[in-house]
Amino acid sequence: MAEFRDSIEIAASPRTVFDYLTTNEGMTAWMGQYADLDPTPGGRFVVDIAGHPVRGRYLTVDPPRRVVVSWGFPGNDELPAGAFTVEFVLTPTPTGTRVDLRHFNLPDTAVRGHADGWANFLPRLRLVGAGQDAGVDHWRPPDRLAPTKALIREGDRT
Repeated sequence: MAEFRDSIEIAASPRTVFDYLTTNEGMTAWMGQYADLDPTPGGRFVVDIAGHPVRGRYLTVDPPRRVVVSWGFPGNDELPAGAFTVEFVLTPTPTGTRVDLRHFNLPDTAVRGHADGWANFLPRLRLVGAGQDAGVDHWRPPDRLAPTKALIREGDRT
């Protein structure tokens, strides 16, 4: 299994950035068009990104320092719901917050596609965290990340 790592600096407090990782409104400001989040250990992590469902659970919620979620796509045999882990570590800096991202337990073949997604979404998090509007997101995942059997239906949201 492989992992992807990246980091960004945001001109905002860790508390502000933390809220963008744990609230429905915060999450959809930078990633996804729909979110249903329960930021408690074992709570649901439901985000629809570019028409694709990402499903998992919050594994660790340590305000305002760390958020860990399971991650995957229902109906995708290679990247199933909840099979992978995304960790955000928030560290105060003199000018705001450093966000260290680690997306791990990925198949080697999935790292490039996820790196492409994070290259789009982390700058959007930087913008909204600093109080700016990230605008409409036009990013689309590579076909191989899309669910193989499931389309988002109302029943898939939970």
